Amino acid sequence: MAEQRQDQRDGRDARERGRDAREAGRRDVLPEEARAWEDLVATARRTVSDGLVVGTSGNVSVRVGDTVLVTPSGVPYDRLTPEDVTGVGLDGRQVLGTLVPTSELPMHLAVFATTDARAVVHTHAVHATAVSTLVTELPTIHYMTAALGGPVRVAPYATYGSDELAENMLRALAGRTGCLLQNHGTITYGTTLDQAYDRTAQLEWMCRLWLTASSVPGMSPSLLSGGQLADVAEKLRGYGQRG
Repeated sequence: MAEQRQDQRDGRDARERGRDAREAGRRDVLPEEARAWEDLVATARRTVSDGLVVGTSGNVSVRVGDTVLVTPSGVPYDRLTPEDVTGVGLDGRQVLGTLVPTSELPMHLAVFATTDARAVVHTHAVHATAVSTLVTELPTIHYMTAALGGPVRVAPYATYGSDELAENMLRALAGRTGCLLQNHGTITYGTTLDQAYDRTAQLEWMCRLWLTASSVPGMSPSLLSGGQLADVAEKLRGYGQRG
């Protein structure tokens, strides 16, 4: 994948290029950022172990105050250490670390700038990516569609890492917490890393479900109506433990 190959090229000499970063006045890592980095790395590794990405494709970010911690470009997640903390300001200027941030930084920053997101997960999940090549909106195959804010849209294709892709993504995300990226993958966000990841996993599962059901010869899967999804959305507001 071009994005992955570029990230790998970027990452080969990231530490060498980063030696000048300390001289540029980047600050020390705060304790809360160190804890958030640990959680971010665990989430990134989970995307690999759960089969949502291959190699260094995909990326994860988490916001701590006005700093966005993000996976670096081209570095396998199992090699990331506490010393590899990579962070940028909301304007994209690097303020933490010496490794080059992911090439998909524009998408992450766009989400943080326009939503209440505290975490973002981007993957190249197989079933979701397959669906992104077939439709402009994921058919409402399951009631958990409501958990993402409604029918999941597909953002039109644009080159990875581009402002155009970020703009297409934002339009697809309007009123939603996740979308598909045409011929590319998925992006979801949440108030925590766990929530963002769970939404990613749920989206991939729904895409797999629709592909499975729609592949039966001579049969078409039943879909849920807008009213049915609205009922579920209302019920989900009270879902889970209280207190």
